[in-house]
Amino acid sequence: MSLAKNRTSELWKSFMIDKAKIDSPIGVTLYSIQVYDTPLCFDTFGPDTEFIKWAAIEVEEPVNIPNGFSDFVLKSGLYAVFIHKGTSAEFHKTFLYILGQWLPQSEYELDDRPHFEILGEKYKNNDPSSEEEVWIPVRKKASL
Repeated sequence: MSLAKNRTSELWKSFMIDKAKIDSPIGVTLYSIQVYDTPLCFDTFGPDTEFIKWAAIEVEEPVNIPNGFSDFVLKSGLYAVFIHKGTSAEFHKTFLYILGQWLPQSEYELDDRPHFEILGEKYKNNDPSSEEEVWIPVRKKASL
C-alpha cells in the first residue's frame, strides 16, 4: 500500500473478522507492521511510496495457518520506542517528530528492518485517549 492508496482500515477489518481462526495466539496484543524497501526510502518518501503493511498477532508457533494468512518473523535488533497518543489521523505528527526531529538529533540512524506499532490494552481505535507503542528500527551512526 501507500499513503495515497491507504488500505489500512480494509486490512484490519479483514484481519479482525478471521483472527479467531489463528491457532495458539499469545495474548491479545495486536501488531501493525510496516516493511519498507530500505531505510533510505524516507529520503524520498511521499504519498505514492509503496510499502507492505501487516496486521498481526503473536503466536507460539506458526502452524495451521488459516487461508488468507501468512506467518511473519520479526527480526530482532535495536529499536527506539515512542508512545503515540491520539487518533490514527494524528499519527503522522508522531512519525514526523520521530524522523524529522528526534532521529537527526540522536546518535542513531534508521536500520533496514520492519517498523511496527504495538496496539496493546491502552489502544482504543480512533479515540483521542488511545495510546500505542511505536517501534522504529535503529542502529548507532557510524563514526567518522
